[in-house]
Amino acid sequence: MNEDLQNEINLHSAGATVRHQSDFDHLKSHKNEFDLDQEFINKWVLPFYMKIRNTSDSWIEEVKQLKDEITEEVTSALLGDFNWRTRTVGAYFSAIKNYENQIDTIGVHLLKSEVCYAGDVYALVFAFYNNEKTLDYLNTYLDYYLQKPQLYFDQERVMETVVYLDTINGTHNFAKHLTQWEKMLENRNQLSKIRNIQTAGIIEQQEGKTKAEEFLAATNNFKSKYNLDTEWITEQIQLLNELREYGR
Repeated sequence: MNEDLQNEINLHSAGATVRHQSDFDHLKSHKNEFDLDQEFINKWVLPFYMKIRNTSDSWIEEVKQLKDEITEEVTSALLGDFNWRTRTVGAYFSAIKNYENQIDTIGVHLLKSEVCYAGDVYALVFAFYNNEKTLDYLNTYLDYYLQKPQLYFDQERVMETVVYLDTINGTHNFAKHLTQWEKMLENRNQLSKIRNIQTAGIIEQQEGKTKAEEFLAATNNFKSKYNLDTEWITEQIQLLNELREYGR
């Protein structure tokens, strides 16, 4: 197989499905200088990466059994691997063990958004810590990425996190981002219309004008809506509190 193609496949598998330049490129990401061996992955990644977003499963008992083995070395190795699976587990376990010295590592990962499927867990961890530094990372993320409607990253989940924190802290950070949030949704609707027109052109070439017009009629009446819901994050915070208390 062509080496460049293999590299692309590896990046896609790791979660780097969208490579982009941002104002955060100058920040240095924590990256391992070694590859994780299969034994480590089998123990710390494979049993958990697909399950940590669930609040009721056997994986919770597995974490409790491993609590004394979750060390800073383990979480640092997980966070330093260029893969969404390892990074999400690393961030989650870091919160369980209260490794606040790793907040900046997680914060840079959030801001740079190098891999997908991880930002929601970073935001959850920051809501769990709920301190000045983590709030600053969340607000900085929104200040930038709400202005990037073409990047379908974790804007919605971070907004939900801010709503949740406003509720428990009596703050008003959501209001600061509301105008830009609404602009982003409108811009995404406009982007969708442009893509629909492009798709209709392809349909017309392949299936005729009538089919293209039917496609446009069906899609142009659709408007993206996001209902910010804090139920998921509330349940997750309760679980993290339980796991941290168990791990003391």
